[in-house]
Amino acid sequence: MIHVKEVIVVEGKYDKTKLSSILDALIIETDGFRIFKDKEKMAMLRKLARTRGLVILTDSDSAGFLIRNYLTGSIPAEQIKHAYIPDLFGKEKRKAAPSKEGKLGVEGVPVETILEALRRAGVGAEEQEENSGGRKITKTDLYLAGLSGGPGSSEKRRKLLRRLNLPEHLSASSLPGVLNSLMSYEDFVRLTSEESEPSGQG
Repeated sequence: MIHVKEVIVVEGKYDKTKLSSILDALIIETDGFRIFKDKEKMAMLRKLARTRGLVILTDSDSAGFLIRNYLTGSIPAEQIKHAYIPDLFGKEKRKAAPSKEGKLGVEGVPVETILEALRRAGVGAEEQEENSGGRKITKTDLYLAGLSGGPGSSEKRRKLLRRLNLPEHLSASSLPGVLNSLMSYEDFVRLTSEESEPSGQG
């Protein structure tokens, strides 16, 4: 069992069951879209965010991002860590058919994938932030690398997200924070220059 001091927020009871088998943590469900109208639960989440911090771990489909964005808009950014599971396609065992977008939710992805998502989010690794000095990747860097605000930028961004095993619904505005937790500015420059090189050399 891995101890996590932050409170982990998931969508439903099957996600909670999955995480409870591998994590020693307080795990709270949003009950899907019900969180939008549940003022008492939101008040509790705000309080927990202030005292312990939250880790948001929703599915990588558009519904999961809708819930994630709602929470992000309701709670100060410095009290939240974002854990993203990659776009993995398939069907959960308990379901008769795949989800609308065909992607596996938190309950359906392998344990290693969840642990990797938490590691990438900096969960249980506070020293990571202190050690990551140096220049940060900004929205301007994304623009200059052709990943936002220009012709073909969304396709380039999708390609980068696939390469980094991140979900396709991750927005350009959220991307700098995620990239800064994964790599240095120098690594970003190297990666994006490789992406822009024509293939077929050698």
